[in-house]
Amino acid sequence: MKRVRCPKCDNFITFDETKYNDGQSLVFKCNDCGKEFGIRIGTSKLRNTQKEEVVDENANENGAGSLIVIENVFHYKQVLPLKMGDNTIGRYMKGSATTLPIETNDPSIDINHCTINVSRDKKGKLKYILRDGPSYTGTFVDNEILGDREKRVIEDGTLFTIGATSIILRSGENNDNE
Repeated sequence: MKRVRCPKCDNFITFDETKYNDGQSLVFKCNDCGKEFGIRIGTSKLRNTQKEEVVDENANENGAGSLIVIENVFHYKQVLPLKMGDNTIGRYMKGSATTLPIETNDPSIDINHCTINVSRDKKGKLKYILRDGPSYTGTFVDNEILGDREKRVIEDGTLFTIGATSIILRSGENNDNE
């Protein structure tokens, strides 16, 4: 099964690609907004769909670490690279200011749910500070809910939860040398 996203409302439409040949054009009509759009079956120049992707849990594109979004009934596993400074985490929505969007159907994740600030301490070591948005459902670290704007220092391997989604922090530094 393949998924295509409506260019107007971002709704996913699923279809069985094995019934079509490479080079064949298909037209879809979105059930949500009524938009009609076409695609061509064949080799895509875009990234693989999430289910086919092999995600590298140790991805560290910007040198600041990454977040691993654990797969659940709402979405596939995702790895989100962090950058220095504030990283706003939330549900993907076209046009939002979220810097780390999670592609999910989880209704309990706000569009701007929480923020991780990545900086360096006096010794030059990466430091991660998590704070809630504020969000409607809260941000949990070690089964404790963070208060509005409360800040919590987290480190490599910390598991935190937003809505029904669990996320693991992977530090940008090699922890074998410590």
